[in-house]
Amino acid sequence: MRNKTKLELAKGESARADAPELTRSERRILGLLFRRGSMTQATLAEETELTQQSVSRIVARLQDQGMLETGARIASGRRGYPSATVKIAPGYTYSLGVSIMADAASVAAIDFSGAVRCEIRRAFSPMRLGDVTEWINGVIDQIRKDKLPKQSTIAGVGVGISGSFIGKEVGFNTPYVLEEWAGIDLEKVLSAAFRLPVWADNDGNVAALGESMIGVGRWARNFAYLYIATGVGGGVILDGELWRGRYGNAGEFAGGLPPDIYPFPNLELLRQLAAKDGHIFATVNDMVERFDPTWPAINQWIARVRDSFSIIASNATAILDLDAIVFGGRMPRALAEKVIPQIELYDQKRRSVPRPTAMLVPAEAMGDAAAIGAALLPLKHKFFAKL
Repeated sequence: MRNKTKLELAKGESARADAPELTRSERRILGLLFRRGSMTQATLAEETELTQQSVSRIVARLQDQGMLETGARIASGRRGYPSATVKIAPGYTYSLGVSIMADAASVAAIDFSGAVRCEIRRAFSPMRLGDVTEWINGVIDQIRKDKLPKQSTIAGVGVGISGSFIGKEVGFNTPYVLEEWAGIDLEKVLSAAFRLPVWADNDGNVAALGESMIGVGRWARNFAYLYIATGVGGGVILDGELWRGRYGNAGEFAGGLPPDIYPFPNLELLRQLAAKDGHIFATVNDMVERFDPTWPAINQWIARVRDSFSIIASNATAILDLDAIVFGGRMPRALAEKVIPQIELYDQKRRSVPRPTAMLVPAEAMGDAAAIGAALLPLKHKFFAKL
């Protein structure tokens, strides 16, 4: 018997991951368990408003498919034995996330339960499409070999990229440093390159999705995520769900700043200010890796951008009525902790009573939120009704 080619193996893995035709109710139950962890069938019935018999039938089928496994028994608060729980089976399939930045790329692998298995990053200058995709292919091969069990499947690859979404077939309007990535059908190009199905979104959206899974989303159902990097973007989570807006670009918070009046509060400005103090870095990626919160340039940067942040945060909380505004992206946590106390939320106190406003908090997701969030895209599209 001849050996199968990589393309045939990839197609076979995709088919195995796609094999079950899931109903809406099955997707709802998978989505709930992904968010909550272990749950009893009784709780699933209450949450989904399905009958106990329907839940039992659905759980049995998902267990037969290998998507669910039995969890620990928990006390139900009633007399009798503790109730059995079910949970996502982590090894059912895996998913990869790719973050394409202005000066670097990163890859993250997660299992079916959302646990991060590995993250790998590399700086590039320039960010040529061929060079980056070749490196990512090598990383995918390395992950298959060293990080995942043998015979495991990969559901697909999610991609988060800097830039605004302009259409399915014309892709993203990227920064000029990502010229080769602009105006192309990114999903089609990368799917052919990786030999896996690909879903793409802008980096602010996927980072917000990642934060909703492993960060602030554990306690806040409604938040704005500010993606601070070489530019400024973001995403919006409403009632626990990513809200993409009409054209897929909700969360472009800096778009409301009057040009030439308020500076964009990005890390490129900090890099330029640091250079004036003798701390010279070729790229933002280099600066972030060697970040020192004692640099004098940080206070200068805060003085320059606090009004911009105040306008962005005030508009976000007034318009969306949020639980939190999250300062994340590639911004070091120490920098977020220094700038947040300097930000003012504008409020006209009627009868001296302040209106409720959002909490300003640093991102809680550890690691590359964009790559991790991107890895959720294949799982969301294939298996979960909601994330």
